[in-house]
Amino acid sequence: MGFGGRMDGCGQCIKYSMFIANFIIFVGGAIMFGLGIWTVVDKNFMNELLGTNLFAGATYVLIVTSALVCMVSFFGCIGAAKEVKCMLLTYFIVMFLIFVTMLIGGILGVVFREKVEQTMRQEMHSSLKLYGNRRAVTQAWDQTQTRLKCCGIDGWRDWNGLVPESCCQVTYGGQRKPCIEAPSPLTLYANGCSVVTTNFVKEHAAIIGGTGIALAALIIFGMIFSCSLFKMIE
Repeated sequence: MGFGGRMDGCGQCIKYSMFIANFIIFVGGAIMFGLGIWTVVDKNFMNELLGTNLFAGATYVLIVTSALVCMVSFFGCIGAAKEVKCMLLTYFIVMFLIFVTMLIGGILGVVFREKVEQTMRQEMHSSLKLYGNRRAVTQAWDQTQTRLKCCGIDGWRDWNGLVPESCCQVTYGGQRKPCIEAPSPLTLYANGCSVVTTNFVKEHAAIIGGTGIALAALIIFGMIFSCSLFKMIE
């Protein structure tokens, strides 16, 4: 049944507010889903150097959670439009569980940001010795050095004279300057990969974390509107 008496105006206001909030939540969930896919497809080249699976694991959780947010927000819009109490109650429960999951994910993200530099340096020191012997490690180093324009852990001297071609600077013509036989600061990337990669991961985590916080805030509004609407429906 619908709203009655003097509650009509207030009820309709909450109804449309919930509809708008869920539309924004749907858009936010879609953005987070896109960020998650982008991370998996475009940013997985450094997984071998991270020293932890927390970053990859958090990304997959992000994809699943954001997809679920899109689905639930869509049903929330239907529940508000049709004034179905069962759908509103289900919406509230699922959104609450998603909110808790995102809160835990945010805490893990903070922990990851604090430990990433130490674990990455340790993994880099270990993997540096495996360069050329293990394909996954070799590709991770080459792609990281090429894409982030860095060389070694703290600099090119970490390679002890056996500098990979991926450390060489690229000229405007698209060719790499000769630097393998006679490496020098003029032909090699100047920055070490430890600081560059750490900053890269932290900045990327901050983008995802900021989007997650904004989406969590919207979810709170969605839950408030659904609870209010649930109580007003006769």
